[in-house]
Amino acid sequence: MRDHPHVARSVALHDAAEALLDELAEAYVVDRRESKEQLGPAEALVRVERLMPRTPAAAPLAIAFTGAPGIVVRLGRWWVDTLPESACQVDVLRKQVSALVEGGLWERVRRGVGGSWFESRLIGVGVNARREGLLSRRDAREARRSGFAAAVQWAPWPARPCEDERPQGLVTP
Repeated sequence: MRDHPHVARSVALHDAAEALLDELAEAYVVDRRESKEQLGPAEALVRVERLMPRTPAAAPLAIAFTGAPGIVVRLGRWWVDTLPESACQVDVLRKQVSALVEGGLWERVRRGVGGSWFESRLIGVGVNARREGLLSRRDAREARRSGFAAAVQWAPWPARPCEDERPQGLVTP
């Protein structure tokens, strides 16, 4: 029996996201965590993988593996992108994550007449995009307490030292 083409492409996107998470965990000083979460109140539980740099100045990455099929990518605090199953989405994922890892994510909260808004910019090779959206009062208050009243330029991820650069044990004759 042959797989439906949408299922095969979804598996390919999921496989590409898994491979990317593995590459990043090996190349950067990050903690990797897996959980089951609901993406919305009426949604089923999905697997979410997070990479959190060990420096608080660098933004976290989360990828939710949906059965929609596709993935949901969260960069930093507010950058969220839903990538449907498609071969070209692997390239979009890699460009966005590369910009994040290189320190190309900027976020802030703005106050306006109608409430508070988040604003995010992602700049890197092959990506220059901006997002904004309304925040609840609770989320806006929490964001300001967390330092997002001023613009936050997330730092590049700390790279793991190469094998030949790692400190070696003392050699005694």
